[in-house]
Amino acid sequence: MNKFKSVFNKKHVFLPVIHVENLDKTLKNIEIAYSAKCDGVFLINHAVSSKELLEIQYKSKEKFPDFWIGVNLLGEMPLDIFQMLNEGIDGLWVDNAYIDEKENEQKKAEQILSAKLSSGWKGLYFGGVAFKYQKKVSEVEKAAILAKDFMDVVTTSGIGTGKAANIEKIKLMKSALGDFPLAIASGISYYNIEDYLDIADCFLVASSITSNNEYLKPKTVFELKEKIQRYENT
Repeated sequence: MNKFKSVFNKKHVFLPVIHVENLDKTLKNIEIAYSAKCDGVFLINHAVSSKELLEIQYKSKEKFPDFWIGVNLLGEMPLDIFQMLNEGIDGLWVDNAYIDEKENEQKKAEQILSAKLSSGWKGLYFGGVAFKYQKKVSEVEKAAILAKDFMDVVTTSGIGTGKAANIEKIKLMKSALGDFPLAIASGISYYNIEDYLDIADCFLVASSITSNNEYLKPKTVFELKEKIQRYENT
């Protein structure tokens, strides 16, 4: 069984993305996601340093020890990140996992995987493939196939923050991946998630459920979670 499936053991996973500013706001946002019975959260550091984010994640995990809490350390190179992680960090998401569909050998991705293995960190690695603001990918199917060997969850997006991913692109990537998990990290909302539930496995959601990049909107988070749950039960 894929590691992702063993951790979550369900068809669809909903992970709100929290833009971290300080510990107090972060804990309030995690409480909203926890109360809505989301599957976990990702913390991302637009406004704080990597060191500050890791400290906030550590304190958040102390407060919510049974809740899945991952991080995205913007500005850090994947090769360097794994030595920064402690065992309480459940997941790492990077925007660029350095998969190059035009090359037979994935040297950078291999180096990153080696760094992960040598670090001893056991969390889930979400690697960005055909991701926003990164190198353009001309063959998304091939990129997806190559990526399977280097990460736990292939993670893609639309063309920009808050932009929905092209459905044909998602279909092509999922067709190439088969049972291997595919996550979407932009543009998912209550109004369009049904377009992706038959295709993708995991949804990293921020813009549509957050008020001014500060607090999660409890009603919106709950309604999105409920819509996913209803689909699971049909």
